[in-house]
Amino acid sequence: MLRLTRGEDSKLTSWCFEIDRSLVRWILLLVGIGAVMMVTAGAAQAAHMRPPQPWFYFIVKAIPAYILGFACLFGFSMLNKQQVIRISVLGALVGIIGLIITVVHPFKMKGSYRWAHIGGFSFMPADMLKPFFIVLTAWFLDKMRKTFGNNMFVNKQAWKFNWTSWWPYLLAFSLCALVIFRHPDIGTAALYVAVLFVMLLVSGFPLKWLPGFMGFVFGGMALAALTNSHVRARAMHIFDVEPGSQVWFSLNSIRHGGLFGSGDEAYVKDVLPESTNDFVYSAISEDWGAIAACALVIVLFFVFNNLINHAIHAKDRFVVYTLSGAAALFAGQVCFNLMTALHLFFNKGMTLPFVSYGGVSFISFCILFGIVLALIREDTWNK
Repeated sequence: MLRLTRGEDSKLTSWCFEIDRSLVRWILLLVGIGAVMMVTAGAAQAAHMRPPQPWFYFIVKAIPAYILGFACLFGFSMLNKQQVIRISVLGALVGIIGLIITVVHPFKMKGSYRWAHIGGFSFMPADMLKPFFIVLTAWFLDKMRKTFGNNMFVNKQAWKFNWTSWWPYLLAFSLCALVIFRHPDIGTAALYVAVLFVMLLVSGFPLKWLPGFMGFVFGGMALAALTNSHVRARAMHIFDVEPGSQVWFSLNSIRHGGLFGSGDEAYVKDVLPESTNDFVYSAISEDWGAIAACALVIVLFFVFNNLINHAIHAKDRFVVYTLSGAAALFAGQVCFNLMTALHLFFNKGMTLPFVSYGGVSFISFCILFGIVLALIREDTWNK
């Protein structure tokens, strides 16, 4: 039997003892919950497909994503900082090319054009881009800090149009966000803006600019609601619940679960759309009850708290920015998913990280947390 001891000198041994095993355990717990829901809620959803599918349809379909996701999670966790940055450049290029494909060769699925379709394989470039966007934004902010110091937001040289200034980054970000918004994928575009804003705040964004920034954001949202019928229709659903809608089924599923769950008598999830994906939290609430659903929120909070604690104590500014962005992305997507299920926000179609069924989204979060594990390990042990 293979046994690793601290006296051994190998990369595998160092990785085993230096990795944040607590964070890994929380991730594996979330994945396990998602796998169970793919069997329970997935069986009912598969039975209502046309044609009907066997009970194991979703769990079998998810196996390739699980294999690739875990390979990315543990593979990326073995990299160093420079390797993470280089791979993120390549990943970002692939994601941006995918976004360009959604513009020049649109492929509609589930009511939007956010999918790129290549050789029979469909994926969402906006999801693929998330971890690499965070890493490259952290690298850019760190570079700006080293070049212009604490005055990087107000230094006139930082706003001249050259490669080491704000304009190339902001232009590239704005174009990507605009493409995502026009898919339409309002929630993901808003999530990107929110993550960027958090990373800017952490890097020293002047608080006196905050009212202007918030005014710009809310003004943009109001303009989008006035000029885009899709945005306006989604926004109006905040104030009512149409019988037979996804949110209507979601709320009924949560109510039917009660405190301790309905178990074998759970039937609302049988007709709940996306019960393994966007509304997996509703299915969990019906199966296991409100107490278990609250316990899941606590687990999600522990993951978020872990990221924040490491960001606070990190020595490398690049690691601080990356972990802050990862925490913002994770928390933002969790909040969007839960608020949609509870009808506290309009339906955004976002997955619950590591729990929802979803190939590219699951792999994307595995890559992100593999990067997080790698940077935490290097920052903690190699300095």
